[in-house]
Amino acid sequence: MLDVSLSKVSRPLLRDEAYDRIRQAIVDGTLPPGTPLRDGDLADQLGLSKAPVREALRRLADDGLVDSKPQSYTRVSDVMSRDVLDAREIVRVLHEFAVKQAAPRCRAADVAAMRAANDRFAAAIEARDVAAAVKADDDLHDIPVRLAGNAAVAATLDRYTPLLRRLERAHFSSALAWNSVERHTKLIDALEKHDTETAASVISTIWTELLEDR
Repeated sequence: MLDVSLSKVSRPLLRDEAYDRIRQAIVDGTLPPGTPLRDGDLADQLGLSKAPVREALRRLADDGLVDSKPQSYTRVSDVMSRDVLDAREIVRVLHEFAVKQAAPRCRAADVAAMRAANDRFAAAIEARDVAAAVKADDDLHDIPVRLAGNAAVAATLDRYTPLLRRLERAHFSSALAWNSVERHTKLIDALEKHDTETAASVISTIWTELLEDR
């Protein structure tokens, strides 16, 4: 028998679970922009007490996915906001950094994996399967991030990318999504040639035009 005293972890786990579930509902549109978020209602739906839900909402407010004014309102934030613009710039710069680090390290297997992801992305766009398109897009962009080998970059992207996810979903559900297929191809071609300058330029365009293509 382990002869030590360990602290309970149930509350942090419930808080994280509440955060993940509410964030996903915001990102996938289950909770549309402007939806009032009442901790009691959310707690009932999630089968939790109010405390972890309140903590999750505070965290989501810090992320920019929730707007909150004490004693007034708590609601899902708009798709377009100052926070979204700021997040787009952070995500763009970090992906550009990752691609620059990845270009000299990119191997044939990495290129093949990115091409396969882009094929899945194109098939998802054709089928109008937005969730599958988002997953394939993530798979593609995760490869340069992994090759960059920078944990801080990966963690920061994990925090701020969800703020752009609703924008991506709108983009991927439109005819403009085919532009992304072409840009992905240009990015992969550049990485295959270890062309750092072109790869960085293409990835910058991908994220910059995420807003302009609307």
